[in-house]
Amino acid sequence: MANDVIFEGKERRMPKIEAFLKENGLGTLEEARDLCLSKGIDVDKIVKGVQPIAFDNATWAYTLGVALGLKKGVKSAAEASELIGVGLQAFCIPGSVAEHRNVGVGHGNLGARLLHDETKCFAFLAGHESFAAAEGAIGIARTANRARKEPLRVILNGLGKDAAFIISRINGFTYVKTDYDFFNDKVNVVEEVKYSDGERAQIKCYGANDVQEGVGIMRMEGVDVSITGNSTNPTRFQHLVAGTYKKWCNENGKHYFSVASGGGTGRTLHPDNMGAGPASYGLTDSMGRMHSDAQFAGSSSVPAHVEMMGLIGMGNNPMVGATVACAVAVYEACKG
Repeated sequence: MANDVIFEGKERRMPKIEAFLKENGLGTLEEARDLCLSKGIDVDKIVKGVQPIAFDNATWAYTLGVALGLKKGVKSAAEASELIGVGLQAFCIPGSVAEHRNVGVGHGNLGARLLHDETKCFAFLAGHESFAAAEGAIGIARTANRARKEPLRVILNGLGKDAAFIISRINGFTYVKTDYDFFNDKVNVVEEVKYSDGERAQIKCYGANDVQEGVGIMRMEGVDVSITGNSTNPTRFQHLVAGTYKKWCNENGKHYFSVASGGGTGRTLHPDNMGAGPASYGLTDSMGRMHSDAQFAGSSSVPAHVEMMGLIGMGNNPMVGATVACAVAVYEACKG
């Protein structure tokens, strides 16, 4: 292994990575990078273009997955995403939370769902509380539709109309102001304001006053896949909305794939503060398990927290955008 490849946690990661490289005939990490570049794919540019503060190990993990997709000659972007997930999994530190939960594979599978045309609408649930959700949404909107027959609708749905307004204006999204009719259980759209032209304006940002309005927004948009953040309102909004919407979908024959990002436990609801003890990841982790089809590990936004869980240094929400962007790049390269 050449010494010019340096990234966080290299010593603990290399045995798995080297076995993966050998198993898939990829040589070294440098050779994997050169393969990507030879096909016109600058993985570092894609990854840092989604979350500029991502760690270097994020770039190398995606390089591994992209190289695997190129090597196998994928037939679809969804297939490329699944293989990228396999590459991410190879970067998980042995024995870590991320390895136990198969978080790398989970990210690949989530990306694949967003690239399948059966998925019409994806929601960052409580997403407007985090700029990382905005980064992830931009990454998806920028690339996913190049590999889909019809555009994927992307929304952010979180607590507070002021917050939704601010995040929309800063990021150039479309702010959707709603009013919830409690008597008729109906969400009424008051106004829509676009704060840019082009790809960013395609992302709709909603602010809800409470859980019932949040669920109403999910129903109105027909959300097929969502990821919950665990930032400032995990027990007031996002997990409650996901769980209630999941129940409604089950009762009404709609398929809904729910992802819990699994972060925030060290900040707002520490295990010790919840009387859960050191072996638990806290209440937000438990709530996520109640509704999720896939659970990630570490913060929705903070690279260091995901790194601590044993995956890579990139927030879970931006990772969604990076996975989709890399998968589309692989598909287009293989398509010629």
